Amino acid sequence: MTRTVDEPELLAPGEAVDLDNCAREPIHVPGLIQPRGVLLVVREADGVLLQASANVEHHLGVAAHDLAGRPLADALGEQAARLVLDHAASVADLATRNPVALRLDRWGGSTDEMVDAVLHRPPLPAEGPGAEPVLVVELETAAGARPLTFPNTYLAVRHALRDLERAASLTELYDDAARHVRALTGFDRVMIYRFDADYNGEVVAEARRDDLNSFRGLHYPASDIPPQARALYEKNWIRLIADVDYEPQPVVPTLLPTTGAPLDLTYSTLRSVSPIHLEYLRNMGVRASMSISLLREGKLWGLIACHHYAGPHEPPYEVRTAAEFLGSTLSVRLVAQAEDERGVEVRRAEGVLAHLAADSRDESVPIGTALTRSGWLRRLVRADGAVVVAEGGIIAVGNAPDEDGCRALVAWVLGHDEDLVVTEALGRDAPDVAALAPDVAGAMGIVLPDGQVVVWVRDEVLRHVDWGGDPHNKAIAKREGDTVRLSPRKSFERWREVVRGHSAPWTADQRDVATSLRGHLVEALYLRGRKAVRATEELQRSLLPALLPDVPGWTLQSRYESAGTGLVGGDWYDALVLPSGRIALVVGDVTGHGLQAAATMGQLGTTLRAALVSTGSAVEAVARLAHVARWTLPGEVATLAVALLDPQTGVVEHVSVGHPPLLVVGPDGTTRWAGRASVPPLGLVDRAPTAEEVQVPPGGALVLYSDGLVERRGESIRDGLDRLAAVFADGPGVAVDGIVAAARDPRSADDATLLVVRRDA
Repeated sequence: MTRTVDEPELLAPGEAVDLDNCAREPIHVPGLIQPRGVLLVVREADGVLLQASANVEHHLGVAAHDLAGRPLADALGEQAARLVLDHAASVADLATRNPVALRLDRWGGSTDEMVDAVLHRPPLPAEGPGAEPVLVVELETAAGARPLTFPNTYLAVRHALRDLERAASLTELYDDAARHVRALTGFDRVMIYRFDADYNGEVVAEARRDDLNSFRGLHYPASDIPPQARALYEKNWIRLIADVDYEPQPVVPTLLPTTGAPLDLTYSTLRSVSPIHLEYLRNMGVRASMSISLLREGKLWGLIACHHYAGPHEPPYEVRTAAEFLGSTLSVRLVAQAEDERGVEVRRAEGVLAHLAADSRDESVPIGTALTRSGWLRRLVRADGAVVVAEGGIIAVGNAPDEDGCRALVAWVLGHDEDLVVTEALGRDAPDVAALAPDVAGAMGIVLPDGQVVVWVRDEVLRHVDWGGDPHNKAIAKREGDTVRLSPRKSFERWREVVRGHSAPWTADQRDVATSLRGHLVEALYLRGRKAVRATEELQRSLLPALLPDVPGWTLQSRYESAGTGLVGGDWYDALVLPSGRIALVVGDVTGHGLQAAATMGQLGTTLRAALVSTGSAVEAVARLAHVARWTLPGEVATLAVALLDPQTGVVEHVSVGHPPLLVVGPDGTTRWAGRASVPPLGLVDRAPTAEEVQVPPGGALVLYSDGLVERRGESIRDGLDRLAAVFADGPGVAVDGIVAAARDPRSADDATLLVVRRDA
């Protein structure tokens, strides 16, 4: 495995682990297992044993060092060994077919025992002698009566799925999941543990014995779960410690003979865990623990953490699998519920934005007064305070700093030469400003023409955090005393140090709505007649995306060239990631120039964005846009191309409304035009469009553009299209400036827009 430059160098096997170096502990290759079962490593080609855990002698009556080089049958018996090897040979994905039920002549001193064999293939080098396939066989005692039966586990899972599906909020979803996992597994406490963007964690729900102290609201620093542990949680979704006082059993021999390296136990169910983690659990009075990973888009979002205090606790493999299934289901529901709640929040913010946009048009009062008199400004992005500098005045509302602090904030925002400036740690990013505004932890500002600014501020996050009503949790503090070095209470104190000086993060949606407000305010200032030419330029910039999405495997580039007449044109482009994961690509052209064309452009662009997010369909979104335009923008005419790109496959669903056709460029420079527009421009017809599909090959590109790029007076549009296609004769790698220079008439009186999406080879 290749280590990136940001990852710490791992400790050598056997090197002592302490609080200072635990982030470098090689937990995936500990060379040890938990003694609740036995681990055997077999060469798949011939069934010969290569390694065994030291406790194999206790369970199977054969010393580990005597098994090396002998057939698996010498450990399990002929029938059981054949069953294991035949099963492995017939199943590609072993995780989907575990466990294998075995009847062993001897197991832990008993005879004729049922044992569960959990099989997996460990990570190995891709090539070379160490790539020889091996099979890891982990044996554990099977439950006396199989628990996975209709009246218990199946019904419990079915009821859990029903409740998870019915949950109307994230809080309800968390609570239902914790309650059902506890009922299924029998642990004394089950917690839902959520990470923030920096992997600091919070207990957002719990189900527990009535006599246990509550951990709800507890916060942990990211260092409590180091990066290598998070990586394991993303690969192996469930981990059980049946008894924290277990005596680790070494794997014999230490090195896997085929690789000369310690056995990678990433996917092991018996893998021994860090002694630091065991110390932490003991300090909490925990005797057994289990965790289930919660993933979002393949990344660790949180954990279901299960604790038992009454003594060792070992749910059977089938119960653990059912709990893992609940965790994976919860992961899916969390994504869906989060998107639903995000949609509610976006609609709320859009409603507030509409009020602010209307207030900004009230020319009877200064624009700063219009924005701050209602309270909408702070509610737009859920800020604690706000500062507006406009038309020569400064107004502060809410929990904002004094005038010196406000002016320092404004100067800091203006000093970035950017339209949107954001920080969640002002003391870190601008300590001089933070000294003048000591109560401000986070700030977000939008820059308007002529040095005018809107800045939102947020308090330190600690002001909004409480741990069960008492951040020091006195019940735990009394039990621990001053001698315990690892515990939830100590973790909470470390977390306070980690996040001190930080505000709650500004979400991507809040940044977007702030940028949208900027667009409305620029337009309002334009209408107020201040610096008409510059306001026109700022308006154009505000209606186009400040940044294009960063899509792995793809490169998006755009260019807008004005008509050179000093008027804003009706061209626009857009690119955004939809909830489905597809990328929406838009190029449109409103007939005419000037403020009216720009206003129409802005309304069409915003309406189309909302329709794309809510429908996820190019056809439905354009149909909704046509309906809205017909009733709200009578007399306006616009052409439009909308393409929805699946970044995994390169398949593009596209709709054209009176717009020039899309161009698909192959990696060798071959070109292909998409179909003609299915309906005339918006404003001229009342007919639903149809969609077509094209595919962008690896190394190829998709080109969207407006007619100003290809049209020239006195020649056919076909000539312009041929000229654009010829630009890519040597391949799709031509820079956008080169495309514009080669295809566009420099004397054109029309603005031109270009959006190029290239797929990595």
